[in-house]
Amino acid sequence: MPKACQLCSGKAVLKRPKTGQLLCKECFFRAFEDEVHRTIVDNSLFKPGEVVAIGASGGKDSTVLAYVLKVLNERHDYGLKLMLLSIDEGITGYRDDSLETVKRNEVQYDMALKIVSYEELYGWTMDAIVKQIGLKNNCTFCGVFRRQALDRGALMLKVDKIVTGHNADDIAETILMNVLRGDVARLARCTAISTGAEGALPRMKPFKYTYEKEIVMYAYFKKLDYFSTECIYSPNAYRGYARAFLKDLEAVRSTSIIDVIHSGECMAVRKEVKMPTQGTCQQCGYISSQELCKACVLLEGLNRGLPRLGVGKSSKVKKALTGVATPSSEAAASLDF
Repeated sequence: MPKACQLCSGKAVLKRPKTGQLLCKECFFRAFEDEVHRTIVDNSLFKPGEVVAIGASGGKDSTVLAYVLKVLNERHDYGLKLMLLSIDEGITGYRDDSLETVKRNEVQYDMALKIVSYEELYGWTMDAIVKQIGLKNNCTFCGVFRRQALDRGALMLKVDKIVTGHNADDIAETILMNVLRGDVARLARCTAISTGAEGALPRMKPFKYTYEKEIVMYAYFKKLDYFSTECIYSPNAYRGYARAFLKDLEAVRSTSIIDVIHSGECMAVRKEVKMPTQGTCQQCGYISSQELCKACVLLEGLNRGLPRLGVGKSSKVKKALTGVATPSSEAAASLDF
């Protein structure tokens, strides 16, 4: 006998991973959208009249984010102008295909699209970088360049804010990675739903408390047009190990994802611990806690034929670039719980 939806008594077609509720499609859609709306309102993510760039990769997260923001913007009269911003890393057989999905989304959602490429900004594609660095540290280059490319593309569009499709799983994985690496500076800010206010542009994460499984279910039942292939260069990424560990935790305790996020939110750095001071890169003017931002260091290494230059410690980097070593910073810092 078919089970009934717990909200409307209709036919249930799914069980929500987040709450365990049995729901029909329409009740799931509304519950999903209402939770994102509450996240936006409770955290005051937007103001009427703002121009917002949606970081669009063509994948499930950014596609669902664009669709849901369009729905909520119209339903609740946010008064936002929404645009799509995509980064072309230059990965043949992956990004070129996913960008075709974004171009279809441009038409489907009636949003302007801007595509910015690594080759245009840095003179390198990820295909060329991987030939130099191999598959061990390539994600370091891509992550650093993509973060800066998003800001640069958004500045070209003259938007007020950037929104990204980072979901609860992504944030929980990042917390675990920063704990395992002892990266106190990043751990202190990786749970924030809004970042970058002190830099080029504020970045928002409306999906901070949204499970990845529910995003997939929403995209599936809505029959949204998205690209589902994983990056061909990511199998060896460090994040993959944190993801596997998190999935094992979730199998034992279904609330593990939210539990990890709440734990990260409750962590506080002791006052006596010296944190990096935010400044600007002397070479490109981008935000940086060092004299040269990470992107400029990585780019300098590539252009000098020393691709591993920016992967090591900052003191070694400065010595390689200038011949002068810098005093080593604290290796680790303490946390209050």
